[in-house]
Amino acid sequence: MKQIDIQYYKHNGVDMIMGSFEGKLCLLDYTYRKQRSRVDERLKKGLKAEFIDKDNEILKRTREQLNEYFSMQRKTFDIPLHLVGSEFQKSVWNALLSIPYGQTRSYKEQAGIVGDEKAVRAVANANGANSIAIIVPCHRIIGSDGKLTGYAGGLALKKKLLILENNLFS
Repeated sequence: MKQIDIQYYKHNGVDMIMGSFEGKLCLLDYTYRKQRSRVDERLKKGLKAEFIDKDNEILKRTREQLNEYFSMQRKTFDIPLHLVGSEFQKSVWNALLSIPYGQTRSYKEQAGIVGDEKAVRAVANANGANSIAIIVPCHRIIGSDGKLTGYAGGLALKKKLLILENNLFS
């Protein structure tokens, strides 16, 4: 059986689980998330692997880069990613990766980027299934009316992340 190395990360009340598979980050998610077990099961099934409590270079680099991000010293991440999901989900997550630091997009704009402006609900569901928070920045997606909507880490954290990004280097 293959393995997903996992570790935990905490920063100012943000509690996350991190996982890497074959030298790439496949998991960076909130431990308190409602869909925690569903995300874990999708990863285990998709990678045909089990979680093993073990540290490695990718997880160390992820912690370092998250610390830099939270201390306003990093705008982009250079961690290799392993996205686990359907082709549609991967297209949605890759669209998230194209949103520049400190900017936001609406679900409708993101749906247009993936090729179907009417697929707003499907895009929102794919964002909700994202297993690599912050680095695959689903927190940068807001409602068409400019309001903050759903976020696995909670709306208060989504607001904090957007404020952090808008203040960095200003």
